[in-house]
Amino acid sequence: MRHLTILLILNVLLLNQPIAQVRVVTELTDDWKFSKGKNDGAFEVDFNDKSWQKVSVPHDWAIYGPFDKEVDKQVVAITQNGEKVASEKTGRTGALPYIGEGWYRKDFTLPAMKHGQKAIILFEGAMSEPRVYLNGQKVGEWNYGYNFFYFDITNRVLLGKNNTLAVQLNNVEQSSRWYPGAGLYRKVSIIVKNQESIDQWGTYITTPLITPELAKVNIKTKVSAKGARLVTRILDANGNQVSADSTHKLFGKEFEQNIMVLQPKLWSPETPYLYKAVSRLYVGDVLKDEVTTRFGIREISYQPNTGFSLNGKTRKFKGVCLHHDLGPLGTAINTAALRRQLRILKDMGCDAIRSSHNMPSIEQLELCDEMGFMFLAESFDEWARPKVKNGYSRFFEKDAEKDVVNLVHATRNHPSIIMWSSGNEVPDQWGAEGVKRAKWLQEIFHREDPTRPVTVGMDQVKATMASGFGAVLDVPGLNYRTHLYDEAYKAFPQGFLLGSETASTVSSRGVYKFPVVKAIEKQYDDHQCSSYDLEYCSWSNLPEEDFKLQDDKPWVIGEFVWTGFDYLGEPTPYDNKWPSRSSYFGINDLAGLAKDRYYLYRSRWNTTDQTLHILPHWNWEGREGQTTPVFAYTSYDSAELFINGKSMGIQKKHNGTAQNRYRLMWMDVKYEPGTVKVVAFGKDGKPAAEKVMVTAGRPYKIMLEPDRTTINANGKDLSFVTISIVDKNGNLCPNAAEQLNFAVKGNGKYRAACNGDATSLELFHLPTMKTFSGKLVVLVQSTNEAGNIELSVTGKSLKAGKVMLNSKAGLQ
Repeated sequence: MRHLTILLILNVLLLNQPIAQVRVVTELTDDWKFSKGKNDGAFEVDFNDKSWQKVSVPHDWAIYGPFDKEVDKQVVAITQNGEKVASEKTGRTGALPYIGEGWYRKDFTLPAMKHGQKAIILFEGAMSEPRVYLNGQKVGEWNYGYNFFYFDITNRVLLGKNNTLAVQLNNVEQSSRWYPGAGLYRKVSIIVKNQESIDQWGTYITTPLITPELAKVNIKTKVSAKGARLVTRILDANGNQVSADSTHKLFGKEFEQNIMVLQPKLWSPETPYLYKAVSRLYVGDVLKDEVTTRFGIREISYQPNTGFSLNGKTRKFKGVCLHHDLGPLGTAINTAALRRQLRILKDMGCDAIRSSHNMPSIEQLELCDEMGFMFLAESFDEWARPKVKNGYSRFFEKDAEKDVVNLVHATRNHPSIIMWSSGNEVPDQWGAEGVKRAKWLQEIFHREDPTRPVTVGMDQVKATMASGFGAVLDVPGLNYRTHLYDEAYKAFPQGFLLGSETASTVSSRGVYKFPVVKAIEKQYDDHQCSSYDLEYCSWSNLPEEDFKLQDDKPWVIGEFVWTGFDYLGEPTPYDNKWPSRSSYFGINDLAGLAKDRYYLYRSRWNTTDQTLHILPHWNWEGREGQTTPVFAYTSYDSAELFINGKSMGIQKKHNGTAQNRYRLMWMDVKYEPGTVKVVAFGKDGKPAAEKVMVTAGRPYKIMLEPDRTTINANGKDLSFVTISIVDKNGNLCPNAAEQLNFAVKGNGKYRAACNGDATSLELFHLPTMKTFSGKLVVLVQSTNEAGNIELSVTGKSLKAGKVMLNSKAGLQ
């Protein structure tokens, strides 16, 4: 017994001893050279790139514009939208110059690499069709712009000398249905490690058994080493060791460990607790490799009739779909911008994200792990049958399996991922071949990750009922088609349905149209949509149709609303009207500013905080005496409206129309300038909250409100500063369209601006822009030096605004 105690003590000492660095990851960020257009010979080491643009990666070459109607103009009939006749589509892919060839070059050295070591180069996304060259020699290529891929460059890299990396990218016309971006828009890294090492994405962690007392953590680790030993420590969120295991039993190339964690803390959107597994590979007593993998302990289940449960509790997805662009930043990945999006969604009560219709970034998944969002990770928008002339269908038969494998291997340890999607509205929904493809893809996902189900976003629901396509899926996902939910539930064997894509209501922030009526694909001369939230598309619906299904059907397991934020491209219902160049679907606009619809969802989804929001604004000069309905989006069941102190009556939510069930609406209000007040009542019938809005005076000054006043001095972090035009009393001037100019001093720089107007052709990166509905957002970026940052904003005949920011080194 004394001998066993000594061994245990020695093992603990070994596990906790300081470890020399055995793996070096170098992110290739700065000092890239870029050129748009054909450059024969640009892969050669001695190619002259002195005149090329100097850029940092991640980089999106197309976001700098200009907007141009002729870019990727498509004359098509969008069949998934029910169109039968082809028409000219402008702005479908954002009207930004993403088409064409682009080259990136970078010189680098690897001082940490020694003889006998191994090097791989990892790309987390490159748009698109990258061809990679090192020191004049081609090392590999990949077709899908949204995927993760890597190449072994051990035999091509020069030790102790300069290396020249060149990447060729090519985007062809009619290859996308939205703005895809262009360039090295996600991270590029070089990983140097020993030959005896843990494979890239070689760690796979699952939690097959969870009780209140303990959890079994299963860890499979693929290695390239013989006679090796694997030591794994599990650390809690504070870095304290909670369990450990050592094994030398290698099955082929894989170790398998089952490690017990006592009193596990479970991951959920409400408590996103994360552990770390530190895996150390030894040959003899020599440490050869070390990999740290973050994971969560959680249990997911999908059952007939009751649907989805997380950690034993039934719940419904309160989700949104997100495209991958970040508005004025384009597709170039930025953690601060992603975090801001998720903070906004968290306040709304959202708990789930669908990456539509592409593979997510690692940064987005890491933030969802940390902040508590469940994730539906999508893979493809096309299979073998095309939607656009030059889409993914060109590569499907050859590449689909390896693309799925890389997606799963790169992301499967993220606890936020609770489901995979193998496709969205694929034309393959028709016929037996489509059923075979759905089954084939699902089996690949199951082979690589047996712990999560697979869905497809289906819009041809009748066809999938007839062909058996929907019956094959683990989770049948319906895109819209609310009138077919009951029929599909009876036809499909799974016993539940997912609203994989819902609503597609359209609106423009701060814009209201009269008369206030429901309308399908309504167009106006100003190319805007009404924020009374009663306008939608021929194939979609208003939010309340989905609310009813979520509330009344226990077998509907949740929804993913199209979309959480506006995105570049797909300017429905103005895809045939220039200059519309971005979407109207967002709950938030392209600048990340909340539309009225945000508060409708918040009134349902945020069960912690109360919501009381009124619309429209109350500046309607020329509408005096005309009917101007007032809506309240609120978590309260009833409220009373006052106009200039006079009661307009009490409205209560009731089971009349779908809108009456979820909105409070005073339809007969006559406009008169002054004060609008809504008093909401609690369950006891007593006043519980009130909201006041007034008719604003003339524009007087510029008000600045940053989302953060202190940012990280890492050259990447951002402060998003909301700029508002207000009157002398500080009231928002909701119709103000003022041209503003921006200047940044100190240890920061102007990065971009956005006003949320889908028709604006002003370029994001230039330090001037016009407000839309009285607002816009300015992005201020840190430098690598800590210190003070000053943003000043000026406009003609307006009192200037100024805000002080601060950057500090080492912030998280």
